[in-house]
Amino acid sequence: MAKILIIDDDPDVVLAVRLCLQAAGHEVFDASSGDEGLTMLQEIKPDLIILDVMMDTATAGFQLALKLRSPDPRSPLAAYSHIPILMLTALHSTTDLRFGPDKDYLPVDAFIDKPIDPDRLVSEVNALLAGGRRG
Repeated sequence: MAKILIIDDDPDVVLAVRLCLQAAGHEVFDASSGDEGLTMLQEIKPDLIILDVMMDTATAGFQLALKLRSPDPRSPLAAYSHIPILMLTALHSTTDLRFGPDKDYLPVDAFIDKPIDPDRLVSEVNALLAGGRRG
């Protein structure tokens, strides 16, 4: 059983993700903001982070991913940079913008579009947990 931290401000999405992952045998924690997520990260030391793109700002998830993957070894979050990040986004269905993992600009390991397909979510989570950080 893995510990998974969901950082998303939409309670409906959090509930849907939680139910899927708990049914797959994972222990799930959630935070509704980046700041709350950083606090919980240090408390629970999750095996995987599921991160929303848009929370209190349109790019809050991107900014948090950059903080988590800072290349600075003195970063207060350096001890957590190995944790895989799965990013959830509705941007691909609501805009013409397309994003993908990028080591320098968008340092996440995988993307899943909203609305979330439960089977794909569990499959992607299990793959990331088995292989660790991809980027």
